[in-house]
Amino acid sequence: MVSANSPSPKEVESNEKWGEGDSSRQAKWWYSTFHTVTAMIGAGVLSLPYAMAYLGWGPGTMALALSWCMTLNTMWQMIQLHECVPGTRFDRYVDLGRHAFGPKLGPWIVLPQQLIVQVGCDIVYMVTGGKCLKKFMEMACESCTPIRQSYWILIFGALHFFLSQLPNFNSVAGVSLAAAVMSLSYSTIAWAGSLSHGRVDNVSYGYKNSSPADYMFRVFNALGQISFAFAGHAVVLEIQATIPSTPEKPSRIPMWKGAVGAYFINAICYFPVALIGYWAFGQDVEDNVLMALKRPGWLIAAANLMVVVHVIGSYQVYAMPVFAMLERMMVKRLNFPPGLTLRLVTRSAYVAFTLFVGVTFPFFGDLLGFFGGFGFAPTSYFLPSIMWLVIKKPKRFSPKWFINWACIFVGVFIMLASTIGGFRNIVTDASTYSFYT
Repeated sequence: MVSANSPSPKEVESNEKWGEGDSSRQAKWWYSTFHTVTAMIGAGVLSLPYAMAYLGWGPGTMALALSWCMTLNTMWQMIQLHECVPGTRFDRYVDLGRHAFGPKLGPWIVLPQQLIVQVGCDIVYMVTGGKCLKKFMEMACESCTPIRQSYWILIFGALHFFLSQLPNFNSVAGVSLAAAVMSLSYSTIAWAGSLSHGRVDNVSYGYKNSSPADYMFRVFNALGQISFAFAGHAVVLEIQATIPSTPEKPSRIPMWKGAVGAYFINAICYFPVALIGYWAFGQDVEDNVLMALKRPGWLIAAANLMVVVHVIGSYQVYAMPVFAMLERMMVKRLNFPPGLTLRLVTRSAYVAFTLFVGVTFPFFGDLLGFFGGFGFAPTSYFLPSIMWLVIKKPKRFSPKWFINWACIFVGVFIMLASTIGGFRNIVTDASTYSFYT
Protein backbone atom coordinates (compact mmCIF):
# COMPACT_ATOMS: atom_id res chain seq x y z
CA MET A 1 0.00 0.00 0.00
CA VAL A 2 1.10 3.54 -0.62
CA SER A 3 1.97 5.69 2.35
CA ALA A 4 -0.15 8.77 2.97
CA ASN A 5 2.98 10.92 3.00
CA SER A 6 4.63 9.57 -0.15
CA PRO A 7 2.47 9.77 -3.29
CA SER A 8 3.58 7.71 -6.25
CA PRO A 9 5.07 9.44 -9.30
CA LYS A 10 1.85 8.69 -11.22
CA GLU A 11 -0.19 10.48 -8.57
CA VAL A 12 2.04 13.53 -8.67
CA GLU A 13 1.89 13.53 -12.45
CA SER A 14 -1.87 13.03 -12.67
CA ASN A 15 -2.86 15.55 -10.01
CA GLU A 16 -2.34 19.28 -10.40
CA LYS A 17 -0.55 21.40 -7.85
CA TRP A 18 -2.45 23.83 -5.72
CA GLY A 19 -3.00 27.16 -7.34
CA GLU A 20 -5.47 29.87 -8.26
CA GLY A 21 -4.43 30.15 -11.88
CA ASP A 22 -6.28 27.21 -13.41
CA SER A 23 -9.46 28.49 -15.05
CA SER A 24 -11.27 25.22 -14.22
CA ARG A 25 -10.72 25.87 -10.48
CA GLN A 26 -12.63 29.08 -9.99
CA ALA A 27 -15.84 27.76 -8.38
CA LYS A 28 -17.20 29.35 -5.18
CA TRP A 29 -18.43 27.44 -2.15
CA TRP A 30 -22.07 27.78 -3.18
CA TYR A 31 -21.27 26.00 -6.45
CA SER A 32 -20.52 22.94 -4.35
CA THR A 33 -23.89 23.34 -2.59
CA PHE A 34 -26.06 23.25 -5.66
CA HIS A 35 -23.89 20.70 -7.51
CA THR A 36 -24.13 18.41 -4.44
CA VAL A 37 -27.87 19.04 -4.07
CA THR A 38 -28.36 18.28 -7.77
CA ALA A 39 -26.29 15.09 -7.46
CA MET A 40 -27.97 13.90 -4.26
CA ILE A 41 -31.61 15.00 -4.29
CA GLY A 42 -33.24 13.40 -7.27
CA ALA A 43 -35.59 10.63 -8.19
CA GLY A 44 -34.87 8.82 -4.94
CA VAL A 45 -36.74 11.32 -2.75
CA LEU A 46 -40.05 10.46 -4.45
CA SER A 47 -39.72 6.77 -3.55
CA LEU A 48 -39.02 7.31 0.16
CA PRO A 49 -42.69 6.94 1.23
CA TYR A 50 -42.77 3.65 -0.72
CA ALA A 51 -39.69 2.46 1.19
CA MET A 52 -41.41 3.46 4.44
CA ALA A 53 -44.41 1.29 3.47
CA TYR A 54 -42.23 -1.82 3.68
CA LEU A 55 -40.08 -0.78 6.64
CA GLY A 56 -42.78 0.78 8.85
CA TRP A 57 -42.67 3.90 11.04
CA GLY A 58 -39.89 2.93 13.44
CA PRO A 59 -37.40 1.04 11.24
CA GLY A 60 -38.05 3.34 8.27
CA THR A 61 -37.42 6.56 10.23
CA MET A 62 -34.33 5.03 11.86
CA ALA A 63 -32.91 3.86 8.52
CA LEU A 64 -33.42 7.32 7.01
CA ALA A 65 -31.87 9.17 9.98
CA LEU A 66 -28.95 6.73 10.23
CA SER A 67 -28.25 7.05 6.51
CA TRP A 68 -28.26 10.84 6.75
CA CYS A 69 -25.74 10.82 9.62
CA MET A 70 -23.51 8.11 8.15
CA THR A 71 -23.26 9.67 4.69
CA LEU A 72 -22.63 13.16 6.11
CA ASN A 73 -19.69 11.65 8.03
CA THR A 74 -18.32 9.84 4.97
CA MET A 75 -18.70 12.98 2.82
CA TRP A 76 -16.65 14.90 5.41
CA GLN A 77 -13.99 12.19 5.11
CA MET A 78 -13.94 12.46 1.31
CA ILE A 79 -13.55 16.24 1.51
CA GLN A 80 -10.67 15.93 4.01
CA LEU A 81 -8.91 13.27 1.92
CA HIS A 82 -9.04 15.39 -1.25
CA GLU A 83 -5.79 17.09 -0.17
CA CYS A 84 -4.43 14.53 2.29
CA VAL A 85 -1.01 14.73 0.57
CA PRO A 86 0.47 18.27 0.69
CA GLY A 87 0.76 19.74 -2.80
CA THR A 88 -1.44 17.09 -4.45
CA ARG A 89 -5.15 17.12 -5.15
CA PHE A 90 -7.07 13.90 -5.75
CA ASP A 91 -9.57 15.23 -8.26
CA ARG A 92 -11.33 11.93 -8.89
CA TYR A 93 -12.57 9.08 -6.73
CA VAL A 94 -10.29 6.67 -8.61
CA ASP A 95 -7.24 8.87 -7.88
CA LEU A 96 -7.95 8.64 -4.16
CA GLY A 97 -8.55 4.90 -4.47
CA ARG A 98 -5.19 4.52 -6.25
CA HIS A 99 -3.49 6.38 -3.40
CA ALA A 100 -5.20 4.33 -0.68
CA PHE A 101 -4.99 0.83 -2.19
CA GLY A 102 -2.08 1.08 -4.62
CA PRO A 103 -1.80 1.93 -8.34
CA LYS A 104 -2.94 -1.53 -9.51
CA LEU A 105 -5.57 -2.54 -6.95
CA GLY A 106 -7.08 0.94 -6.39
CA PRO A 107 -8.79 1.38 -9.78
CA TRP A 108 -10.27 -2.14 -9.60
CA ILE A 109 -11.83 -1.39 -6.20
CA VAL A 110 -13.11 2.14 -6.85
CA LEU A 111 -13.76 2.58 -10.56
CA PRO A 112 -16.41 -0.16 -11.03
CA GLN A 113 -18.41 1.12 -8.03
CA GLN A 114 -18.24 4.73 -9.19
CA LEU A 115 -19.29 3.79 -12.72
CA ILE A 116 -22.24 1.77 -11.39
CA VAL A 117 -23.40 4.83 -9.46
CA GLN A 118 -22.99 7.28 -12.31
CA VAL A 119 -24.37 5.07 -15.10
CA GLY A 120 -27.10 3.68 -12.82
CA CYS A 121 -28.22 7.18 -11.87
CA ASP A 122 -28.38 8.25 -15.50
CA ILE A 123 -30.47 5.19 -16.42
CA VAL A 124 -32.91 5.86 -13.57
CA TYR A 125 -33.08 9.55 -14.53
CA MET A 126 -33.99 8.58 -18.10
CA VAL A 127 -36.94 6.59 -16.73
CA THR A 128 -37.93 9.31 -14.25
CA GLY A 129 -37.72 12.12 -16.81
CA GLY A 130 -39.85 10.21 -19.32
CA LYS A 131 -42.49 9.18 -16.76
CA CYS A 132 -42.84 12.68 -15.30
CA LEU A 133 -42.95 14.24 -18.77
CA LYS A 134 -45.77 11.85 -19.66
CA LYS A 135 -47.65 12.67 -16.43
CA PHE A 136 -47.22 16.42 -17.03
CA MET A 137 -48.64 16.26 -20.54
CA GLU A 138 -51.57 14.07 -19.45
CA MET A 139 -52.51 16.60 -16.77
CA ALA A 140 -51.84 19.70 -18.87
CA CYS A 141 -53.72 18.42 -21.94
CA GLU A 142 -56.45 15.95 -21.00
CA SER A 143 -57.90 15.90 -24.53
CA CYS A 144 -54.57 15.03 -26.18
CA THR A 145 -54.01 11.54 -27.62
CA PRO A 146 -52.01 9.47 -25.10
CA ILE A 147 -48.47 8.58 -26.16
CA ARG A 148 -46.59 5.47 -25.06
CA GLN A 149 -44.29 5.82 -22.08
CA SER A 150 -41.36 4.55 -24.18
CA TYR A 151 -41.77 7.51 -26.54
CA TRP A 152 -41.68 9.99 -23.65
CA ILE A 153 -38.44 8.45 -22.41
CA LEU A 154 -37.05 8.81 -25.95
CA ILE A 155 -38.12 12.47 -26.05
CA PHE A 156 -36.42 13.10 -22.70
CA GLY A 157 -33.28 11.29 -23.84
CA ALA A 158 -33.10 13.33 -27.02
CA LEU A 159 -32.43 16.48 -24.96
CA HIS A 160 -29.22 14.96 -23.62
CA PHE A 161 -27.71 14.42 -27.05
CA PHE A 162 -27.42 18.22 -27.13
CA LEU A 163 -26.66 18.97 -23.46
CA SER A 164 -23.95 16.30 -23.35
CA GLN A 165 -21.80 18.45 -25.64
CA LEU A 166 -21.24 21.03 -22.87
CA PRO A 167 -17.53 20.74 -21.99
CA ASN A 168 -17.28 20.55 -18.16
CA PHE A 169 -18.85 21.05 -14.70
CA ASN A 170 -18.61 24.83 -14.74
CA SER A 171 -20.40 24.96 -18.10
CA VAL A 172 -23.43 23.19 -16.58
CA ALA A 173 -23.51 25.41 -13.48
CA GLY A 174 -26.64 27.20 -14.66
CA VAL A 175 -28.43 23.91 -15.40
CA SER A 176 -27.28 22.55 -12.03
CA LEU A 177 -28.55 25.63 -10.14
CA ALA A 178 -31.94 25.37 -11.84
CA ALA A 179 -32.03 21.66 -10.99
CA ALA A 180 -31.24 22.31 -7.32
CA VAL A 181 -34.05 24.89 -7.09
CA MET A 182 -36.43 22.46 -8.79
CA SER A 183 -35.55 19.64 -6.38
CA LEU A 184 -36.42 21.78 -3.36
CA SER A 185 -39.62 22.95 -5.07
CA TYR A 186 -41.02 19.58 -6.13
CA SER A 187 -40.06 17.98 -2.80
CA THR A 188 -42.03 20.72 -1.05
CA ILE A 189 -44.99 20.17 -3.38
CA ALA A 190 -44.79 16.40 -2.74
CA TRP A 191 -45.05 16.66 1.06
CA ALA A 192 -47.36 19.71 1.07
CA GLY A 193 -49.61 18.02 -1.48
CA SER A 194 -49.69 14.85 0.61
CA LEU A 195 -50.51 16.90 3.72
CA SER A 196 -53.28 18.76 1.87
CA HIS A 197 -54.59 15.48 0.46
CA GLY A 198 -54.93 14.05 3.95
CA ARG A 199 -55.07 10.40 4.83
CA VAL A 200 -56.84 8.15 2.35
CA ASP A 201 -59.94 6.25 3.47
CA ASN A 202 -59.14 3.17 5.53
CA VAL A 203 -55.44 4.01 5.50
CA SER A 204 -53.29 1.17 6.85
CA TYR A 205 -49.78 1.38 8.27
CA GLY A 206 -49.52 -2.37 8.69
CA TYR A 207 -47.04 -4.42 6.72
CA LYS A 208 -48.10 -5.33 3.18
CA ASN A 209 -49.81 -8.66 2.61
CA SER A 210 -47.46 -10.94 0.68
CA SER A 211 -45.54 -14.14 1.13
CA PRO A 212 -42.71 -14.01 3.70
CA ALA A 213 -40.07 -14.47 0.98
CA ASP A 214 -41.52 -11.74 -1.25
CA TYR A 215 -41.85 -9.37 1.69
CA MET A 216 -38.23 -9.96 2.74
CA PHE A 217 -36.96 -9.11 -0.76
CA ARG A 218 -39.16 -6.00 -0.85
CA VAL A 219 -37.70 -4.86 2.51
CA PHE A 220 -34.19 -5.39 1.11
CA ASN A 221 -35.19 -3.32 -1.93
CA ALA A 222 -36.51 -0.57 0.36
CA LEU A 223 -33.09 -0.31 2.01
CA GLY A 224 -31.60 0.15 -1.45
CA GLN A 225 -34.11 2.89 -2.25
CA ILE A 226 -33.00 4.78 0.85
CA SER A 227 -29.30 4.36 0.00
CA PHE A 228 -30.03 5.58 -3.55
CA ALA A 229 -31.20 8.85 -2.02
CA PHE A 230 -27.69 9.55 -0.66
CA ALA A 231 -25.69 9.55 -3.85
CA GLY A 232 -23.47 12.64 -3.98
CA HIS A 233 -20.25 10.91 -2.95
CA ALA A 234 -19.55 9.49 -6.39
CA VAL A 235 -18.86 12.98 -7.75
CA VAL A 236 -17.87 14.91 -4.61
CA LEU A 237 -14.14 14.95 -5.45
CA GLU A 238 -14.87 16.13 -9.00
CA ILE A 239 -17.00 18.93 -7.55
CA GLN A 240 -14.28 19.86 -5.02
CA ALA A 241 -11.73 19.89 -7.84
CA THR A 242 -13.46 22.97 -9.33
CA ILE A 243 -12.74 25.01 -6.15
CA PRO A 244 -9.44 26.97 -5.95
CA SER A 245 -7.05 25.98 -3.17
CA THR A 246 -3.95 27.36 -1.50
CA PRO A 247 -2.01 26.13 1.56
CA GLU A 248 -3.50 29.07 3.49
CA LYS A 249 -7.07 28.37 2.37
CA PRO A 250 -7.42 24.74 1.26
CA SER A 251 -10.46 23.74 -0.77
CA ARG A 252 -11.81 21.54 2.04
CA ILE A 253 -13.00 24.65 3.94
CA PRO A 254 -15.39 26.07 1.28
CA MET A 255 -16.29 22.56 0.10
CA TRP A 256 -17.37 21.47 3.58
CA LYS A 257 -19.34 24.69 3.96
CA GLY A 258 -21.15 23.89 0.71
CA ALA A 259 -21.69 20.24 1.72
CA VAL A 260 -23.30 21.25 5.04
CA GLY A 261 -25.64 23.56 3.13
CA ALA A 262 -26.49 20.72 0.75
CA TYR A 263 -27.22 18.32 3.62
CA PHE A 264 -29.46 20.90 5.29
CA ILE A 265 -31.47 21.17 2.06
CA ASN A 266 -31.38 17.37 1.86
CA ALA A 267 -32.96 17.04 5.32
CA ILE A 268 -35.79 19.51 4.65
CA CYS A 269 -36.59 17.60 1.44
CA TYR A 270 -36.23 13.97 2.50
CA PHE A 271 -37.79 13.71 5.94
CA PRO A 272 -41.08 15.56 5.23
CA VAL A 273 -41.60 13.71 1.93
CA ALA A 274 -40.93 10.30 3.51
CA LEU A 275 -42.97 10.79 6.67
CA ILE A 276 -45.90 12.84 5.36
CA GLY A 277 -46.18 10.80 2.15
CA TYR A 278 -46.38 7.59 4.18
CA TRP A 279 -48.82 9.20 6.64
CA ALA A 280 -51.18 10.18 3.81
CA PHE A 281 -51.21 6.95 1.79
CA GLY A 282 -49.96 4.25 4.16
CA GLN A 283 -49.07 0.88 2.68
CA ASP A 284 -50.83 1.72 -0.62
CA VAL A 285 -48.45 4.55 -1.59
CA GLU A 286 -46.96 4.33 -5.10
CA ASP A 287 -43.23 4.07 -5.79
CA ASN A 288 -43.36 7.69 -7.03
CA VAL A 289 -45.49 9.65 -4.55
CA LEU A 290 -46.24 12.39 -7.10
CA MET A 291 -48.17 9.86 -9.20
CA ALA A 292 -50.66 9.45 -6.34
CA LEU A 293 -51.41 13.19 -6.14
CA LYS A 294 -54.01 14.64 -8.51
CA ARG A 295 -55.21 17.93 -6.97
CA PRO A 296 -54.72 20.77 -7.48
CA GLY A 297 -54.02 19.62 -11.03
CA TRP A 298 -51.93 22.62 -12.12
CA LEU A 299 -49.63 22.31 -9.09
CA ILE A 300 -49.05 18.56 -9.48
CA ALA A 301 -48.44 19.07 -13.21
CA ALA A 302 -45.91 21.80 -12.35
CA ALA A 303 -44.21 19.46 -9.84
CA ASN A 304 -43.79 16.79 -12.52
CA LEU A 305 -42.29 19.38 -14.86
CA MET A 306 -39.92 20.43 -12.06
CA VAL A 307 -38.78 16.81 -11.71
CA VAL A 308 -38.03 16.80 -15.44
CA VAL A 309 -35.91 19.96 -15.15
CA HIS A 310 -34.11 18.55 -12.12
CA VAL A 311 -33.21 15.20 -13.63
CA ILE A 312 -31.96 16.97 -16.77
CA GLY A 313 -29.35 18.68 -14.55
CA SER A 314 -28.70 15.58 -12.45
CA TYR A 315 -28.05 13.48 -15.53
CA GLN A 316 -25.34 15.88 -16.66
CA VAL A 317 -23.72 16.10 -13.20
CA TYR A 318 -23.30 12.30 -13.12
CA ALA A 319 -22.41 12.00 -16.80
CA MET A 320 -19.58 14.58 -16.86
CA PRO A 321 -17.02 12.36 -15.03
CA VAL A 322 -17.98 9.43 -17.29
CA PHE A 323 -17.52 11.60 -20.38
CA ALA A 324 -14.05 12.65 -19.17
CA MET A 325 -13.05 9.02 -18.51
CA LEU A 326 -14.32 7.79 -21.88
CA GLU A 327 -12.54 10.57 -23.75
CA ARG A 328 -9.24 9.92 -21.93
CA MET A 329 -9.55 6.22 -22.76
CA MET A 330 -10.28 6.92 -26.44
CA VAL A 331 -7.25 9.23 -26.71
CA LYS A 332 -4.78 7.01 -24.80
CA ARG A 333 -5.87 3.52 -25.86
CA LEU A 334 -7.20 4.10 -29.38
CA ASN A 335 -5.13 7.20 -30.33
CA PHE A 336 -8.35 9.04 -31.15
CA PRO A 337 -7.55 12.72 -31.83
CA PRO A 338 -9.08 15.07 -29.21
CA GLY A 339 -11.65 17.54 -30.41
CA LEU A 340 -15.28 17.94 -31.39
CA THR A 341 -15.51 14.60 -33.19
CA LEU A 342 -14.28 12.72 -30.12
CA ARG A 343 -16.81 14.48 -27.89
CA LEU A 344 -19.64 13.90 -30.34
CA VAL A 345 -18.94 10.17 -30.73
CA THR A 346 -18.24 9.19 -27.11
CA ARG A 347 -20.93 11.30 -25.45
CA SER A 348 -23.64 10.44 -27.95
CA ALA A 349 -22.83 6.73 -27.57
CA TYR A 350 -23.12 6.99 -23.78
CA VAL A 351 -26.45 8.83 -23.95
CA ALA A 352 -27.76 6.25 -26.43
CA PHE A 353 -26.73 3.39 -24.11
CA THR A 354 -28.46 4.82 -21.01
CA LEU A 355 -31.51 5.66 -23.12
CA PHE A 356 -31.75 2.09 -24.46
CA VAL A 357 -31.53 0.50 -20.99
CA GLY A 358 -34.03 3.01 -19.55
CA VAL A 359 -36.59 2.28 -22.29
CA THR A 360 -36.08 -1.47 -21.91
CA PHE A 361 -36.33 -1.68 -18.09
CA PRO A 362 -38.53 1.20 -16.86
CA PHE A 363 -39.04 -0.26 -13.35
CA PHE A 364 -38.49 2.86 -11.24
CA GLY A 365 -38.65 1.42 -7.72
CA ASP A 366 -36.77 -1.78 -8.57
CA LEU A 367 -33.99 0.11 -10.37
CA LEU A 368 -33.59 2.40 -7.36
CA GLY A 369 -33.19 -0.54 -5.01
CA PHE A 370 -30.79 -2.46 -7.26
CA PHE A 371 -28.47 0.43 -8.09
CA GLY A 372 -28.79 1.82 -4.57
CA GLY A 373 -27.36 -1.37 -3.12
CA PHE A 374 -24.93 -2.36 -5.85
CA GLY A 375 -23.23 0.99 -6.30
CA PHE A 376 -24.42 3.65 -3.90
CA ALA A 377 -23.93 1.75 -0.65
CA PRO A 378 -20.20 1.19 -1.31
CA THR A 379 -19.39 4.70 -2.58
CA SER A 380 -21.50 6.55 0.01
CA TYR A 381 -21.54 4.29 3.08
CA PHE A 382 -18.30 2.35 3.47
CA LEU A 383 -15.59 2.90 0.82
CA PRO A 384 -14.72 6.36 2.27
CA SER A 385 -14.44 4.75 5.73
CA ILE A 386 -12.11 2.04 4.43
CA MET A 387 -9.91 4.65 2.73
CA TRP A 388 -9.90 6.73 5.92
CA LEU A 389 -8.69 3.72 7.94
CA VAL A 390 -5.98 2.96 5.36
CA ILE A 391 -4.71 6.53 4.89
CA LYS A 392 -5.27 8.20 8.28
CA LYS A 393 -4.79 5.06 10.42
CA PRO A 394 -6.83 6.17 13.48
CA LYS A 395 -5.86 4.60 16.78
CA ARG A 396 -7.42 1.17 17.27
CA PHE A 397 -10.57 1.20 19.46
CA SER A 398 -10.73 5.01 19.36
CA PRO A 399 -14.15 6.64 18.63
CA LYS A 400 -13.16 7.32 14.99
CA TRP A 401 -12.04 3.70 14.59
CA PHE A 402 -15.38 2.39 15.92
CA ILE A 403 -17.43 4.83 13.80
CA ASN A 404 -15.64 3.80 10.62
CA TRP A 405 -16.01 0.07 11.27
CA ALA A 406 -19.72 0.58 12.09
CA CYS A 407 -20.17 2.37 8.74
CA ILE A 408 -18.40 -0.50 6.98
CA PHE A 409 -20.56 -3.23 8.56
CA VAL A 410 -23.85 -1.37 7.99
CA GLY A 411 -22.88 -0.42 4.44
CA VAL A 412 -21.87 -3.95 3.47
CA PHE A 413 -25.17 -5.33 4.80
CA ILE A 414 -27.19 -2.75 2.86
CA MET A 415 -25.16 -3.46 -0.28
CA LEU A 416 -25.72 -7.22 -0.17
CA ALA A 417 -29.38 -7.10 0.91
CA SER A 418 -30.61 -4.42 -1.47
CA THR A 419 -28.69 -5.75 -4.47
CA ILE A 420 -30.31 -9.17 -4.02
CA GLY A 421 -33.73 -7.63 -3.34
CA GLY A 422 -33.59 -5.21 -6.26
CA PHE A 423 -32.38 -7.80 -8.78
CA ARG A 424 -35.03 -10.29 -7.70
CA ASN A 425 -37.77 -7.67 -7.98
CA ILE A 426 -36.61 -6.62 -11.47
CA VAL A 427 -36.78 -10.25 -12.61
CA THR A 428 -40.22 -10.72 -11.00
CA ASP A 429 -41.69 -7.52 -12.47
CA ALA A 430 -40.14 -8.11 -15.91
CA SER A 431 -41.91 -11.47 -16.14
CA THR A 432 -45.30 -9.72 -16.22
CA TYR A 433 -44.27 -6.61 -18.22
CA SER A 434 -44.85 -5.94 -21.91
CA PHE A 435 -41.63 -4.38 -23.17
CA TYR A 436 -41.57 -1.15 -25.18
CA THR A 437 -45.18 -0.22 -24.45
